[in-house]
Amino acid sequence: MDNFFIFGSNFDDCLLNFDRVLRQCEETNLVLNWEKCYFMVQEGMVLIHKVSSKGLEVDKAKIEGIEKLPPPNLVRGILKFPWTH
Repeated sequence: MDNFFIFGSNFDDCLLNFDRVLRQCEETNLVLNWEKCYFMVQEGMVLIHKVSSKGLEVDKAKIEGIEKLPPPNLVRGILKFPWTH
């Protein structure tokens, strides 16, 4: 499991949901890498999307960067396409 997103309409709901997720992790023996955990953020990036209370938004800078790339002309170029860069 790579990513968890826990949210709520207010702080108490968020804590309740967080507690539920941690209990499920314990019950299924999942371990979190605390160095990769972020708490109490207002928004975050997932691939090319910004996740916030507004919902999902596309990161326009990344889309513009992808649009400016020349089309690949070799299979190797397709395999190295920078989807997350």
